[in-house]
Amino acid sequence: MSSDQTIRQVPPGLLEELRALDAGTISNAIERLDVRLRNEGYTDISVRCLSPDLPPMVGYAATGRIRTESPPMARHWYHTRMDWWEYVATIPAPRVIVFQDIDANPGFGALFGQIHAHIARALGCIGYVTNGAVRDLPRIKETGFHLYAGGVTVSHAYAHVIEFGGPVEIGGLTVNPGDLLHGDRHGIVSVPATIAGEIPKVAAELMAQERELIELCQSPRFSIDKLRDLIERIRHASK
Repeated sequence: MSSDQTIRQVPPGLLEELRALDAGTISNAIERLDVRLRNEGYTDISVRCLSPDLPPMVGYAATGRIRTESPPMARHWYHTRMDWWEYVATIPAPRVIVFQDIDANPGFGALFGQIHAHIARALGCIGYVTNGAVRDLPRIKETGFHLYAGGVTVSHAYAHVIEFGGPVEIGGLTVNPGDLLHGDRHGIVSVPATIAGEIPKVAAELMAQERELIELCQSPRFSIDKLRDLIERIRHASK
């Protein structure tokens, strides 16, 4: 796969602007831009942020599928295969590794621990997203590496990569190689690259409207009539 031909990148400055926003505001802005259904494009509650103290994460997805419950047929263990790391390096930085655990019981073992986090960091990766499990949380926290997972476990078990570079599904979110992902303590949202440049402006407008609503609620002038009028004015402004 040639990432240069298939992945639409956004300017580095825009990545920084998106990183300055929380995931809820990103999601609200995408809803306002009306480019997809409101029940699409984000992870559900089955995937938890395990690095809530870190600032938001924005990067391009490097995808794959793993198993952890049974030994690999070809006897390639998680620490002996290099081809998937080579694939990860083809994705533009900053990179987010997104691996779907396809076992009947996802999370029986953890592919990612402190060693994988350090290797990933060296390859320009900033986070790991999985419906399965991770481990070594205190040591990974020291690296500033973002973690999103279904849970934690004590063992690698038989963790191994079975394929990479194709679409995966994590917590109800379909992720393709190179998708632009934003994540914070609330979860992961996929950012359509085609409208990414519009998000900061729309987000600023939304936050200004939210501030106006909050100020009214905190004001001694508050009344249901004033609230109704303000909501109606905001509704018309958003058309």
